[in-house]
Amino acid sequence: MNVKLAAHVKLFKKEIPWYLFLLPSSLAMLLFTFYPLFKTLMLSMYYSRNGTLQNFVGWLNYSSILKDHKFWNALYNTVHMGFFTILINIPVAFTLACLINSLTKGKNVFKMLYFLPNVTSIVAVTLVFKVLFYPTEAGTVNYMLSFLGIEKLGWLTDYNYSKWVVIVMGLWHNIGYSIIIFIAGLQTISQELYEAAEVDGASRFQKWYRITIPLTKPIFTFMLIMGTISALERFSDVFSLGGAAGSPLRSLQTVVAYFYENGMLAGQYGVGAAASVVIFVLILIVTTLNLWISKTKETE
Repeated sequence: MNVKLAAHVKLFKKEIPWYLFLLPSSLAMLLFTFYPLFKTLMLSMYYSRNGTLQNFVGWLNYSSILKDHKFWNALYNTVHMGFFTILINIPVAFTLACLINSLTKGKNVFKMLYFLPNVTSIVAVTLVFKVLFYPTEAGTVNYMLSFLGIEKLGWLTDYNYSKWVVIVMGLWHNIGYSIIIFIAGLQTISQELYEAAEVDGASRFQKWYRITIPLTKPIFTFMLIMGTISALERFSDVFSLGGAAGSPLRSLQTVVAYFYENGMLAGQYGVGAAASVVIFVLILIVTTLNLWISKTKETE
């Protein structure tokens, strides 16, 4: 027994340097990730006007959120804009990635051109789209539509159109990132598979449908999960366009904007913390569901 204990102690002493290397990152995780998460969970069950734990109210903050029609409207806006952004972004990005990857020259030029908007500040992008979709004849889009005999549209003042402006802006800003990820996945596919298929008489479409798409399924799963998380966390672009209330008529208010309005602006920190916990749970559920579905399909 003593011999085994001595062996474990010796092994532990040998591995101490490696544990010391892990210590800074572990402390950072505890301090900046797990502690704020624990603090938020605690705060969501208290009445608080200054960010401190004042009066314990249990699930009252969650109950008030679930009874608030503004929360459900914010959740609808979040799902609506996120769904159509992902629905358009993934297939378009994949198609463009396939076209760029098939080029013999100029790949890097197209990569740079498509990725350039992604490194642009979202505030700058918002200002540009405000000019493009300005709801008078001065707006670029309305000016171009006037040549087709279409009257001016209130892109940023009409709730029927405002969400689509955000969707288009999100696609323009983020599609370059998706293209780069898909190209990285496409370049891992062995060319021998395409050569063997060509010998068997497969057409270009058959090679794309039978080889390219199946072998990039993990990339599709990754993009779906990341797109879903990004959609549920959406804030900067809608806040820049419509403020915390998501004008016009709260058509642009997302769940994060709802949390910001109630927690930061109204000073209801307990309600805001509860809203952030709801977002965390939604992201956890959707991510787990996506992983489960992808693993089930791979097994089949």
